[in-house]
Amino acid sequence: MPVRRFRSIEEMKAQPMWRRPGDPALYRAIAAVWEMGMRTGVHRFPPGVYKHHSMEDLNAQTERWMEENFRAFHARRSAR
Repeated sequence: MPVRRFRSIEEMKAQPMWRRPGDPALYRAIAAVWEMGMRTGVHRFPPGVYKHHSMEDLNAQTERWMEENFRAFHARRSAR
């Protein structure tokens, strides 16, 4: 999707940014956003409820999960 720059609010109002329901371009835009999200935003967290003794323990666990997700993202990207 292209990036649009506007110098004023009036310039923004002159160019409609919203698509009407039923517009085929709306469906293509939604599909593009969902596809990009599926490629980049696949985060996996183990199911369940976890108890932590402190906020530091919680933050450390969350950081480990994010690191695993980051490595998995790069592995998927390298596999292409």
